Amino acid sequence: MDILNELIMQAIASPWLYLVLFTVTVIDGFFPPVPSETVLVAAAAVAASTGDGNLLLLGAVAAIGAAIGDNIAFVIGRRLGTTRFAWMRRPRVAATFAYAQQALDRRSATLILGARYIPVGRVAVNMSAGALEFPWRRFLPLSLIAGASWSVFSLAIGLLAGAWIKDQPLLSAGIGIVIALVIGFTIDRIAAARRRRAPAPQLAG
Repeated sequence: MDILNELIMQAIASPWLYLVLFTVTVIDGFFPPVPSETVLVAAAAVAASTGDGNLLLLGAVAAIGAAIGDNIAFVIGRRLGTTRFAWMRRPRVAATFAYAQQALDRRSATLILGARYIPVGRVAVNMSAGALEFPWRRFLPLSLIAGASWSVFSLAIGLLAGAWIKDQPLLSAGIGIVIALVIGFTIDRIAAARRRRAPAPQLAG
């Protein structure tokens, strides 16, 4: 355990950590299996537990990477559209796109900001925004705000775990990740329940 803690303390002080964090937050914007939340929360927990690392830099790198990743998803959606592939034209998928367009028209800020906290949800919403011709000049500032708020939220989880378990970076990182996963699961379930209660959109034709 002491050896692992020492390795983690060396990692938090390494400049490579920031490059890794930036990379995973960018990729996670359009490929949700990459665990950007866990990397940021774990790094923040270790920094808080040991007193090493630069929390402001961690937060800034994560926020910028998240915004870039979200905009990449937007561009992918803009290039692919909503009818490029056969699966996109299936009734249920087409209805989902129709619902997304209605939601973006009525409450774009709430949808884009809220989706940032749901790994799969943010990719779906941001790609839909691009595919459905949502104006990029409106999407860009929302993605920047979403990335910044998500970064602050993830840092707060890590700081909570790090302050709770002092001088045990491995344990504090693990606790921070568990807290983040529980909160993420809860948000995902609430979002799914709201989607089930929402009226189904009517397709033209």
